[in-house]
Amino acid sequence: MKNIGNVFILGDSYSTFEGYIPEGYSPFYTKDAEYTNVNDVKDTWWHRLLSETESNLVRNSSWSGTTICHTGYNGEDYCEISFTGRFDKLANDGYFEKNKIDTFFLFGGTNDSWADSPIGKMLHSDWTKEDLYNVLPAIGYIFSRINEVLKDTRIICIINNELKSVITDALKDTAKRFGIECVMLKDIDKIEGHPTILGMEQIKNQVLDVL
Repeated sequence: MKNIGNVFILGDSYSTFEGYIPEGYSPFYTKDAEYTNVNDVKDTWWHRLLSETESNLVRNSSWSGTTICHTGYNGEDYCEISFTGRFDKLANDGYFEKNKIDTFFLFGGTNDSWADSPIGKMLHSDWTKEDLYNVLPAIGYIFSRINEVLKDTRIICIINNELKSVITDALKDTAKRFGIECVMLKDIDKIEGHPTILGMEQIKNQVLDVL
């Protein structure tokens, strides 16, 4: 399998593992987790992918429970930890100018679906901060922003199965609008909504199929 170079992941619980995400970020997967059988980083989808492609992880910017939009669980304000908030902070700080990224994975939307974040209406330009508290405008924004900042990077959107159809469709359609590749996950083995070791292997294989 071809090396995919320097890899950046923008994700949620599915891509976390304690000690492998930035300090202060919340992991779902840990060495001592009792509610999942994934308790070794080598069992995560991304570690398996990097190992098989002999590629380099530059940053795993994944935070358990986070939404793409700024509205989290129970209507909480996630503007500091949302996908859009995290990406903007790095971009504004010049992170992507200092670090060459060859392959960028966006793997989100699960918590927007589970948290019943407000859907809103799709926007492809002229967003306000208030717009980004809604799922569809935030999806339009994050794709546009990543595409703008990472012009020479291969961008891949991984779309979970079992999301609200409006969110799945928005991710797929907006990715197509920007010429971004999609991995449409199917038949992933899970415990309480989260991938098992088998599920992680299935995700990795389905990503490899697209790569």
